[in-house]
Amino acid sequence: MHPLTPNLQELKDDELYAKQGEIVKRINQAYRMGMADAIGQLQMILEDYQFEIQRRNQKQMDELINKNDKFKGIIDIQ
Repeated sequence: MHPLTPNLQELKDDELYAKQGEIVKRINQAYRMGMADAIGQLQMILEDYQFEIQRRNQKQMDELINKNDKFKGIIDIQ
């Protein structure tokens, strides 16, 4: 986790996606301006946001699987 990344677990989903979009815009601006060092730092922060989104999606999927009886007895091959 990048040291400048805030606690992402405190953000609501819409705030998380909005901030992710802002970071993507900043990365694009940094590319246009040729700021290679800033690009690397912003990409690390973006990875933190993407990881949090994946974590939330996985948690939501696990909850759906546990609630639905159709998934009882299925073997997870991951």
